[in-house]
Amino acid sequence: MKKHFFAICLAVCSLSFAGTADAQAQQVPHLKNNVVLKLAPSQTNPRNSEGSFVTLKDGSILFVYSHYTSGNGGDHDPAYLASRISKDGGKTWTASDERVLNNEGGMNVMSVSLLRLKNGEIAMFYLRKNTTDDCIPYVRFSKDEAKTWSDPIACIQDKQGYFVLNNDRVIQLKNGRLLMAVAWHKNLNSEMSGNGNLFSYYSDDNGRTWKAGSEALAPKGIITQEPGVVELKNGDIMMFIRATGGKQLVSYSKDKGQSWTAAVAYNLDSPLSPASIERIPSTGDLFAIWNNNDGSNKETKGERTPLTIAISKDDGKTWQKVKNIEIDPDGWYCYMGIHFDKKNVLLSYCAGSQSERSHLNVTDIALLSLKDIYK
Repeated sequence: MKKHFFAICLAVCSLSFAGTADAQAQQVPHLKNNVVLKLAPSQTNPRNSEGSFVTLKDGSILFVYSHYTSGNGGDHDPAYLASRISKDGGKTWTASDERVLNNEGGMNVMSVSLLRLKNGEIAMFYLRKNTTDDCIPYVRFSKDEAKTWSDPIACIQDKQGYFVLNNDRVIQLKNGRLLMAVAWHKNLNSEMSGNGNLFSYYSDDNGRTWKAGSEALAPKGIITQEPGVVELKNGDIMMFIRATGGKQLVSYSKDKGQSWTAAVAYNLDSPLSPASIERIPSTGDLFAIWNNNDGSNKETKGERTPLTIAISKDDGKTWQKVKNIEIDPDGWYCYMGIHFDKKNVLLSYCAGSQSERSHLNVTDIALLSLKDIYK
């Protein structure tokens, strides 16, 4: 569900929300971005994208992502899961890939989410993409700090078809439940559609078995894709959703992801591009990263630039400390990974060029100080 996967824009009635982030890039402060690693493509490696971080018990940080091996770097081209490691809090990284998981899909394996579970294990979620009829999230577990991994478990067994789970999107709730949100774009009897049906899947036994929540319904005439979830302070779950109409959408659950309210427009202006929202452990505030683009600039209307961060102290009702970290009008910024480490945050994101048509082929890792973010 990437750049070329249905660029359909539909009109939506205008909804007003208090606390809408300012979408004029020129009015938003620019926080100088400290890119510590650039994973650029090569002739035999046309794309590197959609990764996730986890801190190991020895203090090092593991980053796992999709390493494409042939083709043009399209979503269905061959890829395996590769890793890099930092031993100094993300300042420097190993110079070469380690292979984490061979390409076990008919097309590829991609879109990694790493998660340290409350039981001490590391869970690694990823999409196994066999065909355009068969794309399902799987999970493996490691009890030895990512040295070895268990056999895979399919996280969706009640339905068949093409599901999208973005990278760095699986969470564990305070009560221990594992929760993910997915978009179902095709079943075995339907045509591929850019409009995904939104479902959650949850596990109460550390990922060994999974159940489906009910569908989160979207407004009529709005295309929905690539949902994510975050737990709020009151225990509710917020699902944030890539959508047409100029804004992210949101839906809420009061039963830990089993049922959802109808999705409505949210207070983050956005083109048809994913956002990511996580909680900052040291402050308890929410952290958002997205393309803060309301379309008012003709040069960048509908494009995935700039790349913006913001803080919410009221669980997403309003946003403050809004700053751009990438502002190139030719840039293409998306598919973010977020990792908080002591006083810093590590961000991974696709950072290609529109003019060079390298939209999703390049991944940058940036290191930002929380102190600078809160200024």
